[in-house]
Parts: sequence; structure tokens; C-alpha cells
Amino acid sequence: MTGQAPRFIYLHGFASSPGSTKAKAFRAWGERHGISVDVLDLRVPSFEHLLFSAMEARVKEAIDAAGGARARAVLIGSSLGGLTAARVAEADPRVCALFLMAPAFELASRWEARIGKQAWSTWRTSGFLEVDDYASRQKARVHWGFVDELAQIDAARGAFSDVRVPTRIVHGTRDSVVDIELSRAWSKGKRFVELVELDDGHELGASIPRILEEADAFFGPFLGGSRRRG
Repeated sequence: MTGQAPRFIYLHGFASSPGSTKAKAFRAWGERHGISVDVLDLRVPSFEHLLFSAMEARVKEAIDAAGGARARAVLIGSSLGGLTAARVAEADPRVCALFLMAPAFELASRWEARIGKQAWSTWRTSGFLEVDDYASRQKARVHWGFVDELAQIDAARGAFSDVRVPTRIVHGTRDSVVDIELSRAWSKGKRFVELVELDDGHELGASIPRILEEADAFFGPFLGGSRRRG
């Protein structure tokens, strides 16, 4: 690869944080290669009032900080962070590669199916849904506007992001949160997308060493000589 080196940006999942296990693993992975992996806080404007558009804006701001219009970025995303990465990449030509872990495609429609129509209706009318916050290890509320906005985005842009950059997806075959069939469907027929299937669940906690090996291979052209460090 020639030109300006890309900025590496990590995007955590729903109810997660920059302190997640995978975020820490990728930060350490970057250090071994002599690069900085910027781990963004996507709990914006707050977890209770989470908005996907604010998450997208946070990522674009990080790319802007890397050099404005001339910046290049590679995005590493887990679950909702993977969906965010894909949505940013379809609209921002500065994104030159994606590494996605169990990307949360079709989140709004899957969430409705998961909690049932009655709970979905209660969420809409009450304004908030109680969920597990993995960062605080407590219960927390998320407002209806988050999932409503996601549904509107899917309706306007299509359920699957229209990405045209090199992409590697790592997805567990035992994922009970985001069915691997979504990644299979999204990657089918796309010569620039490679799907790696692992015998693991949604968190991919048992597969982190393998995930980092996949990152080594995928990001080799971007790492250059630093690939041999550590």
C-alpha cells in the first residue's frame, strides 16, 4: 500500500465499552505491530439515549482527526460496532478496509422478533427498555429512539450495507444473538468479502487468538514491515 498510512479504529458492541476484552486485545495487537488502535467510546450521546447516527458521527470525527479529507481509515467492529463500521464505509470513501466480528445486521427487526410483539409495543409506548449493560454490569435503560432510528435507516438504505472495500468477517457458528446466516447472506457473491466461520458464540471469547491471527493476515498489506514486530 502506498500513500498516507491508515488510522486503525476499533468500534465496540451494544452495551459494551472501550474496556471490553476484544477492545483490549486489539489495542495490544496494535502495540505489537507498532501501530495505535484507537478504541472509540460509542455510548453516545449516552447509553440511555443511544443513537446510531451519533455513533456514525463519532466514527467520522475520528477519521477527520486523522487528516480530514485526505485521511484513510480501517475499521474494526464487533456486533453493533461492526454494523456501524459497515454503515460508515458505505458512505465514506476514506474507509479502505473492514474487519467485522459478528456484525449486527438487521438489528431492529431481529430485536423485535427476539423480545416479542408485546414487549416491543411496550418499549414504543413507554419510551424505554431495560437491558443488561455489560460495561457497568447492571441493568440500564435504552430509549425507543435508538431502535426506531435503526429501523428507519434499514428502510432507507437497505437492510445490508452497500460496502465496496476489502472486508473480513469473523462469525461464530453457535451465535444465538446474530445468526451467522446474516453474514453468509451478506458476503455471498462479494469477491472482496471473506467470511471466516468459527466454532464459537456471539462474544467470540474463546476465539480471540484466532481472531488476531486473522487480523495479522488481513491487515498485512497495511502493516508493512511492522507485521514482524513482537
